[in-house]
Amino acid sequence: MAPVQAQVLPISPESGIVAEKVRDGIDLQVNGERFRHIGDPQMPLLWYLRDVLQLTGTKYGGEHGGNGADLVLLDGKAVSAITVPIAKLAGKAVTTVEGLAANDGSLHPLQQAFIDEDAIGCGYCTPGWLIAGVDLLLHKPHPNDGDIDQLPNLCRCGCQARVRRAIKRAAAGKAGRP
Repeated sequence: MAPVQAQVLPISPESGIVAEKVRDGIDLQVNGERFRHIGDPQMPLLWYLRDVLQLTGTKYGGEHGGNGADLVLLDGKAVSAITVPIAKLAGKAVTTVEGLAANDGSLHPLQQAFIDEDAIGCGYCTPGWLIAGVDLLLHKPHPNDGDIDQLPNLCRCGCQARVRRAIKRAAAGKAGRP
């Protein structure tokens, strides 16, 4: 077999391979990875996540958000992904539900608490609850029922009581323990 060097073709205009300049775009970070969006700057973050990056955990909950299904963390604060255009994300860090687990695959304490408390009904609202709960715990490590009741999430399966227990379990550091 010939050495690899002998198999490499030189780049020339005749080869059809030409260098391309770096395209202007909007640089952002999603779940710790850097991306450059070169499309429509008014594209809502939700569609960028779901359609471009194939991160489908964040759900569509209506064109105005408000029900919590489309929440992501933007620089550590929960925001509605449908209401934020990519143009406003230059240099920002986005965390989706897919980015909550640690790099080694271990679950975020709130994810584990949701499992422990069986706080998952049909699952549609679960990613938004997790993001809202993480945001709450980041800003208020020991929330009370009133704090949890202020979260914007809606659940039609009736899991709110189990969600409340899961958030309190995570806050108490009891996730993964009986």
